[in-house]
Amino acid sequence: MKLKTPNLVTQIFLGMVLGIIIGHFWSDLGSSFKIFSDIFLRLIKMIIAPLVFSVLVVGVAKVGDFKSVGRIGIKTIAYFTFATLIALGLGLLIVNFFEPGKVMHLALPIGNADTGIAAAPHDSKTIISHIIPDSIVAVMASNEILPIVVFSLFFGIACASLGEKGKIVVNFFDSLSHIMFKVTNYVMKFAPLGVFGAIAAVVAKQGLDVLGGYLYLILCFYGGLIFFVFVVLFVISLAARIPFFKLLGFIKEPVLLAFSTASSEAAFPKTIEALERFGCSNRIISFVLPLGYSFNLDGSIMYMTFATVFIAQSYGIEMSVGDQIKMMLILLVTSKGMAGIPRASLVVIAGMLSTFNIPVEGLLLLLGIDQILDMGRSATNVVGNAMATAVVSKWEKELSPPKEDIDSISLT
Repeated sequence: MKLKTPNLVTQIFLGMVLGIIIGHFWSDLGSSFKIFSDIFLRLIKMIIAPLVFSVLVVGVAKVGDFKSVGRIGIKTIAYFTFATLIALGLGLLIVNFFEPGKVMHLALPIGNADTGIAAAPHDSKTIISHIIPDSIVAVMASNEILPIVVFSLFFGIACASLGEKGKIVVNFFDSLSHIMFKVTNYVMKFAPLGVFGAIAAVVAKQGLDVLGGYLYLILCFYGGLIFFVFVVLFVISLAARIPFFKLLGFIKEPVLLAFSTASSEAAFPKTIEALERFGCSNRIISFVLPLGYSFNLDGSIMYMTFATVFIAQSYGIEMSVGDQIKMMLILLVTSKGMAGIPRASLVVIAGMLSTFNIPVEGLLLLLGIDQILDMGRSATNVVGNAMATAVVSKWEKELSPPKEDIDSISLT
């Protein structure tokens, strides 16, 4: 009797378990397996730009006119702003209530220690430079999603305005998007191996002991992420009349992939496919989801306020309510311009520390466990963007019944 191949979720889970075992008991060997993670993430990054560009051009062209694009865009940005404010506020509530910086009594880094993280400036020039591309080729080469989205909007609207002449180009990009999904399926065959390499390398480098030393901090932050997903997003789903747990069932594979690789990008292609099966309109997915990767990273946003106040607490610095509200408003704007920057969350946090005269070397308190925290952030980002897409689809009356039963889903 022929054995059935385990689905992708099972394969990824097995990769995680094996990675923990190898990394813990054979750390020297575990470190060498990071090459598998690097290869997988590079394969993912290889397909992000053409996939985003093709699906967004087709999505915008199908919307058809400025009025429709504007209506959907306003609804999308309104939801993103609402979700961002909740995530920012929740991060502040948790860190102020549980006070991990005061409870843990961590040894503070030496003054003027080099963190390797440069603070991000908070000026309009920096934000614009990360939104409007000066070269579409350059931003595609560096996988900067937000400027790709901006160019795609102009390109898609132009295609729609040309009528029959534009349809030739739209059909080409429609075919290209299907080809990229096929390429994605090939790439995802490497996912369990990439997950194994990532986990083995992290455990080999950090060791499992780091979990004990920072357990209280990790529990506080992960508790906040769980609250955001299962309370905040659940309430939003009830208000929008979206079957919350059914949605989670459809996106479980991209969520697990994002968690295990600590990369939201790694889950992007499969999130698109999962949302299509859930019943979201293709044109809404192709419009909302790429924007979400720049404007709606809920887990990362929550971490920014949480981490900044945690570091202040560790140094015995009291941030007033006014300062914390000011920080929220600054982050509401500056966090949108950071998409595509390596270690973007830490870069933004470094900027916040400088702004409020908190020692920037305090980032060293978090660098050791940033990968562990990033796993939770990335998974939450995927759930948040899936919910955003479902909500906008519902508002536009373009959310159909699921195309297939959850149990029958196999992305392998």
